[in-house]
Amino acid sequence: MGILKIDDDLHEEVRKAGSVMCRSANAQAEFWIRIGMIAEANPGLTFNDIVRLQLRGAGVRIEGLHDQIA
Repeated sequence: MGILKIDDDLHEEVRKAGSVMCRSANAQAEFWIRIGMIAEANPGLTFNDIVRLQLRGAGVRIEGLHDQIA
């Protein structure tokens, strides 16, 4: 575990986004960092593609969920 220095305004945005997503500021920053790293390594993937791959990698069944929402 380490400490990152980030701009105060960016920290506030992380805090607000984390609140909306029910994540701590640290968890929100970690989520954004992880997504950003994957996006840089895979520029052809969309955000939704990346999230879908992460969910599948964690063993979350997502097939058919969009039918239940509609």
